[in-house]
Amino acid sequence: MNKHVLVLLWLLIGYAPASTAQRVAIRQTDQSPQSRYAVAQLTKALSSRSYSVQSGNQPADFSIRLAPANAGLGAEAYSLDWRQKQLTITGGDARGMIYGALSVVEDLTNGMALPQLKPRSERPHLPLRAIKFDLPWDTYRHSYALDLHYETCRDTLYWQAFLDMMVANRFNALSLWNLHPYPFMIRPTNFPAATPFSETQMADWQRLFKAIFRMASERAIETYLIPFNIFTSPEFSKAYNPNPALNNLDHKHFVDGDTSAIVKRYTRECVTQVLQEYPELTGFGLTLGEGMGGMTPQQREDWMNQTIIEGMRQAGRKTKLVHRIPFSSTTGSLGITSVETEKLTRKSIEREGALDFIEGPIWADLKYNWSHAHSTPTLVKVHGGKLYDTYFNPVPSAYKVTWTARNEDFFCLRWGVPEFVRAHVKANSQPYVGGYFLGSETYIPARDYFTAPGGPVDWRYAFERQWLFYKLWGRLLYNPATADAVFRAEFVRRYGPKAGPLLEAYALASTTPLRLASAFDFTWDFSLYSEGMMAHDADKNVSYISVNQQITQPTLDPSYVSVSDYVKTSNAGGTFDLDKMTPARLARLLEQDCQKALQLVKPIPTAASRSLRYEVADVQAWANLGLHLAEKLRGAVALQTYRTTGNETSKQAAVQHLKAALRYWDAVIAITRPLYNDMPLVHLSEQKGSTWAENDKLQFHWAKLRPAVAADITIAEQATPIRAD
Repeated sequence: MNKHVLVLLWLLIGYAPASTAQRVAIRQTDQSPQSRYAVAQLTKALSSRSYSVQSGNQPADFSIRLAPANAGLGAEAYSLDWRQKQLTITGGDARGMIYGALSVVEDLTNGMALPQLKPRSERPHLPLRAIKFDLPWDTYRHSYALDLHYETCRDTLYWQAFLDMMVANRFNALSLWNLHPYPFMIRPTNFPAATPFSETQMADWQRLFKAIFRMASERAIETYLIPFNIFTSPEFSKAYNPNPALNNLDHKHFVDGDTSAIVKRYTRECVTQVLQEYPELTGFGLTLGEGMGGMTPQQREDWMNQTIIEGMRQAGRKTKLVHRIPFSSTTGSLGITSVETEKLTRKSIEREGALDFIEGPIWADLKYNWSHAHSTPTLVKVHGGKLYDTYFNPVPSAYKVTWTARNEDFFCLRWGVPEFVRAHVKANSQPYVGGYFLGSETYIPARDYFTAPGGPVDWRYAFERQWLFYKLWGRLLYNPATADAVFRAEFVRRYGPKAGPLLEAYALASTTPLRLASAFDFTWDFSLYSEGMMAHDADKNVSYISVNQQITQPTLDPSYVSVSDYVKTSNAGGTFDLDKMTPARLARLLEQDCQKALQLVKPIPTAASRSLRYEVADVQAWANLGLHLAEKLRGAVALQTYRTTGNETSKQAAVQHLKAALRYWDAVIAITRPLYNDMPLVHLSEQKGSTWAENDKLQFHWAKLRPAVAADITIAEQATPIRAD
C-alpha cells in the first residue's frame, strides 16, 4: 500500500457556486495512532462544513498534507504552510502535528473557508501542561459528593470526551490520583487476595484503564499514576499484614506510616506490575505526606526509594516521575516547610534524576498558594508555608519545578479571566519552571449534578460546562500570546454573534473570586470557598464569611490591606500608597467591573437557547456576588469605624451597606434558584459537632446561606463601641 493514504472529501466553500462542492484530499505520511487521530479530527471538521468523502485517487481541488516530523521545529511545535493549493501541516513531533491539525480544525469549525486559513506557527511556552484528576474510587476524601461520579468515570465515552477536550486545549498530560490505585488495576502476583474483585470485575477494570491510556497515547497525552502513601487495600491488610495495629482500614490520612517489610514489598511489586501490564502508562508520582505520620522527611524519602523508585527500576523500562515537594519538615502529617527539608528533597530528586530508568526531567511539584491558586498570581506561600530558594538556586538540571494550580473555589459557576492566567504564566516562566498541574481535590469534573431539570442543554458532562476555564488555562500555558479573539470566537461559534461580549463580561465579573481570595488569607482546601463566600469559622466549620470575620481576617496578597488595618490607619490620619489595594479601592473596582459586566450581557437574547441562558446567568451571578462583596466591605469598614470611634453615623452607614449586600445576595438567589440544584459539596462533609454520615449529604445553594447573610445586619445593629483599655 502506498505510504500516502488519500482521503477525498467534498467541500463547499464560500466563493463557489452553491451547487458545486470542492474536493479536499488529506494525505498522511505514516499510519501512527497520532496521525490517524489528526486525520479523524480533520475529517470531522470538514464534514461539519458540508464536505463529503469520496474514495479513490480522483483529482482534488485542495489537499491537506501531514508532513513527516521536523525535529528542527522543536517538541510540540507546528507550522502551517500553503504551496499552491496544498496546506502542509508540519509538527516538530507527533504532538506538534496534532496541534497543527487542531489549529486547522478550530478555524474550520469557526466558519472559515479552507483557502482563507493563514500560514502560521506556534511552539510551546511551558513543556508540561497537566490535568490533576482525582478518581472517584478510594478518593482522597470519602464523600457522597465524590462517590456520585463513580459510574460516569467508569464509562470510556466520558474519558474519550475528556481527552478530546484536553488535546484541543493543548494539555499534554493527565495525572490520575487516588489513595491506593493498585487493586483496581492489577491482581498482584504474590498478593492475589489484595484485590477484592472477581476475575470478570477485574477484567472490566483493566479494560477501562487500558482504554484511558490508549486513548491518551493516541492524542499524544502523557499519563501519570499518583497514589498517596502509605495505604494498602483493606483486603491486603486482612490477608497479609501480621500487625493489625497498623491496619488503616478506613484510609485515614493523618496516621503513622506502616513501614513493615511486607507493606514495602507489596507496594514495590505493585508498582512494577502496573508498569509492566500498562506499557502506555507514562510515569508515576510520589506524594510524601498522607499515611506517613511518625516518619522524618529522610525516612519518607527512604521509603519511596525502597518502594516506588525500586519498583520502577524492576519494571525494566524507562518511566517518567513526578516528585511532589513535601510540605512537612516534622514527623507529623501536617507540618511546616523548612530550608533543611528543601535541601534534603533537592538532593533526593537530583539522585533520582541520575538513574538510567527514569526519563527526565523529573517534575518537582509544589502547590501554588496552597490550595487556592485562583487568588493572586503572586506566589505568597506553598503547602506548609514559606517557600525558600533551595529548589531554584542554583538552577537545576535534573528536574523542573511545576506548580499545582488547585481550584477549590468554584465548581458551579463558569469562570474565565484571560489576563489572570496570562499574569500567572508570566510570573512563573523562569528557566527552572516546567509547567503546571491544574485541578481540584474536592471536586471531580464528571457527572453534572448542578443543572436543574428544565430542557435540553449543550453539554453532558460537568467539565463541558466549564469549557472556558479549560480553554483559557490550556491554550495560554501553551502560548500566552494567544489572543482574546480565539476565546471570543468560541462564544460566537456556540451561540452566535450576539454572544461575543460574553468573554469581556466573564473577564470582568469572574474577577470576584480572585479578589476575595486575595483579600482573605487561607491555608488548606476548606479554609476558603470563594464561590459560596464561605470559609472556616472559629470552630473550623465551613460557613458564610461573617462581617466580623471580614474585618479581622488578614489578607493573602501583600498589596491588599485588611479592613482592620485600613480603619486603624485611617483613624490615625494615615494614608496608603497608590499601589495598595485598600477595602475602599477594592469595593470601587468590584462595583465598576461588575456593573459593566451586567450591562454587557443585558442585551444578549437567551430565550432560544437554554445553554446560553446559563452562560449569561453565571455572569450575572458573579457580578451580583461582586456587588455583594463591595457593599460588605463598605459595611465592614463602617462597622469597624463605629466600634473604634463611637461615631453613630458610621453605625447607620454599616447597617445600610449590609442591607444593600443582602439585596445583591437575594439577586444571586433569584438568578440561580431556577437553574441550579442544591449541590453536594465535600467542604460541608467535615463539619464538626455531628457525625460524618449526618454531614455527608449536606448540600450547597446560595439560598441556604441567606439567614447567615442577613445576620450581618443584626451584628451591625447590635454593635457597641470597643472600650479602650
